Parts: sequence; C-alpha cells; structure tokens
Amino acid sequence: MASKSGSGGLREPPNEQAVLNHYESMRSELSQIYSNITELEMQVSEHSLVINAIQPLDQSRKCFRMIGGVLVERTIKEVLPAVQRNKDGLEEVVKKLYETLEKKKNELTEFEAKYKIRIRKQDDSKEEGNKKEGNAQGVLVGSASSSQ
Repeated sequence: MASKSGSGGLREPPNEQAVLNHYESMRSELSQIYSNITELEMQVSEHSLVINAIQPLDQSRKCFRMIGGVLVERTIKEVLPAVQRNKDGLEEVVKKLYETLEKKKNELTEFEAKYKIRIRKQDDSKEEGNKKEGNAQGVLVGSASSSQ
C-alpha cells in the first residue's frame, strides 16, 4: 500500500501472504466499524426512549442520572437538555462512522480489483443441505401411541 509507484502492470503481487494479511486486516477493520455503528445506534435509541419518557413529565420532578459511574439527583429540567445533547453527539459520530465505512468499503473494493481477489462462496453446499432438511420443515411427527 505504501508503494504505489509506476509498476501498475504487476500480474503477481510481490508477496501473496502480505496481500492476504492486508486484505484480512481491511475486512476486520470494516467489521469493527460495523459493530461500533451498531453499538452507537443502540445508545441513540436508548437516549430517544429516555427523552420520550421524561419529556411529558413535570420539569421540576426529580430524576436520577448516571454520570461517570455515579448516580446523581437532578431535575428533569436539568437532565433533558444534557440527554438531548448526548443523543445529538452520538448521531454525529454515527454519521461520521458511516462516511468512514463507505470510504473503507471503496478501498476494499479497489484492493480486491487490484489483486483480483474473489471470495469463494460456501453457500452452494449449504443450500443443498438446506434443501434436504427443508422438505421436513414445519412438520411435527409424534408417535401414534401419544395421539390416542
């Protein structure tokens, strides 16, 4: 990756194992980004639930908020804007992660094209196995003596 100099007509990579290792690290990086996005989207969802739960309540009502592992007592009037700010911040981070994800996917696609990487699908053998099992799906068979 560091040397993108003139020999664009390389037919074989200098070291297949190095290319494979780099490709696997790129795929694991994509996987990590996906998991980060999922985790942050869950937090955004939780923040939305909290906001929807406390918004209609009396603003002077007591509520408790966890700050750095410490439970503190505040009023809804104090907590609601902070929770909203946190939610907005999380949404920004998720948006940036999606942008990063798209860039990384494009880089991976370019890398696959450059080194002519194709992933072998193992779905063919799995589909055959599922077809054999699929004939009996949804059928419950019991012994004849149990139905009497």
